[in-house]
Amino acid sequence: MEPISRRQFLTYLGVGAAAMLGSMASLHPVAQAAAAVEKAARPSRRRGRGPSPFARFRSLPPLRENDVIVPKGFTYTILASFGDTINAKGERFGDSADLTVYFPIDALSGGTNAEDGLLWVNHEFPVPGHYLKLLGIDPDTFSKDRLAQYPELLRLQKQAVGGSVIRVRNENGTWRMVQDERYNRRIDATTPMQLTGPARGSAAVKGATVVEGTLGNCGGGRTLWNTVLSCEENTEYGRVYGWPDFVDEHYGWVVEIDPFNPDAPIRKHTALGRFAHENAAMTLTRDGRVVVYMGDDKADECFYKFVSAKKYNPHRREANFDMLESGTLYVADLRNGRWIPLDYETNEKLRTYQKDGKPFFKSQADVLTYTREAARAVGGTPLDRPEDVEIHPLDGTVYLALTNNPKHGNFYGQILRFIPEGGDHGSDTFTFEVFAVGGPQSGLSCPDNLCFDSAGNLWVAVDYDPSETGAYAPFGNCGFFLVPTDGRHCGEALQFLSGPDGCETTGPCFTPDEKTLFLGIQHPDTWNPHPRHGFGRSAVIAVTRG
Repeated sequence: MEPISRRQFLTYLGVGAAAMLGSMASLHPVAQAAAAVEKAARPSRRRGRGPSPFARFRSLPPLRENDVIVPKGFTYTILASFGDTINAKGERFGDSADLTVYFPIDALSGGTNAEDGLLWVNHEFPVPGHYLKLLGIDPDTFSKDRLAQYPELLRLQKQAVGGSVIRVRNENGTWRMVQDERYNRRIDATTPMQLTGPARGSAAVKGATVVEGTLGNCGGGRTLWNTVLSCEENTEYGRVYGWPDFVDEHYGWVVEIDPFNPDAPIRKHTALGRFAHENAAMTLTRDGRVVVYMGDDKADECFYKFVSAKKYNPHRREANFDMLESGTLYVADLRNGRWIPLDYETNEKLRTYQKDGKPFFKSQADVLTYTREAARAVGGTPLDRPEDVEIHPLDGTVYLALTNNPKHGNFYGQILRFIPEGGDHGSDTFTFEVFAVGGPQSGLSCPDNLCFDSAGNLWVAVDYDPSETGAYAPFGNCGFFLVPTDGRHCGEALQFLSGPDGCETTGPCFTPDEKTLFLGIQHPDTWNPHPRHGFGRSAVIAVTRG
């Protein structure tokens, strides 16, 4: 057998153990795909470090400061921090800021106002120690198994998750949160939400049509009709935090919220499957159907896409409100470069799959509620913690962050690039390559959240535990990076921002004119309910030039 090249070997990095098993001969289809995609990608790779105002800066070195550090010529403003009051009802900005999505205040009329808009912010999880401190509970004697005995603690935790809608405005060069009673509001773990799609009311979700709240809200995305998709990344809060009466099957979905209409129903779309959703990146097929790409944020889990049954209507917003209620969910098979439908009626492997000697799936509702099991049943490729996925604005290729998988010896992660067959996101086949490999040689470690600017520059937020020794010692605190997608620095990380001690940088989003960056600063290492300066609480910031 011919030896495998270094590039082909790098293509295998990030593919989980199940895909790596077997003889080297069995890997040849992947090696052939790697060579094919290299040839196919060349004509489309004229993109990269373009004219975005944020793309011109001097890269920062690794830093360990307990503050946000930006390059010379840039400044940042804290828009909202955990515990800040956001409206007259006394609702407070939640914990662990993550996804940010900016909606121009005139977006529904086709406007692109870049200085006045609504900002959606995810609140991923409550940091238990924060609330113990607020309530004067001794952490040395507290046990999550006794959480039901602390109703106020449980109430605070449920109020801290979900998401916030806040109005933000740039006034005289400074961004601030506006106390807007029409729009500003909280959605949390107690807010009623409708289930839609095939699993609604099914036995798989215990007959539920309405469920209580959302939580584990990590990444997400923006729809073509100006709603937000907030992704539930944790399906086991009862076990993780000790919340009583927790029904696992009611969580782990993609949630759709209309930031412009507080009275609109909030919906969890079961057609998009149930797993640890990191994000939801939306685009269109060639014939006008909606596609949503999604990663499952866990080691040895899979990469998915959903293709709607309906076609997108660009002329009437309301016609798209049920777009995500019906369609086909697919899982990626990287070995064969194909999308496998997770459809109970047409996929025999799902109908015949058994567990403990008994058929496991009895309906499409079961397939969608236990998506991970379905992916394994049909041969989806396990990957090294697939997180954010975003779509290149110029050539339509799909970038997927694989954060890491230490049990495979993959401490630094990588970013894969997928090319749909014929450039059509509705195609059943694809090729792929490794776009960037993490490690000291590239300056990047553990890529997590991604976004593009309009010039095709890739921006990357990272997630690792900073330390002064070990694998992550060379990188300093977690930060935010530009990774050019072309030219002599293609795939190399240029550090734009360094976060405070212990934080994770999350949920990057630019305004339409790309003069402002919104970014979450999550779980900084120190915490004070009323810090007088510097960082203490999770927050969302606005970064501008000047």
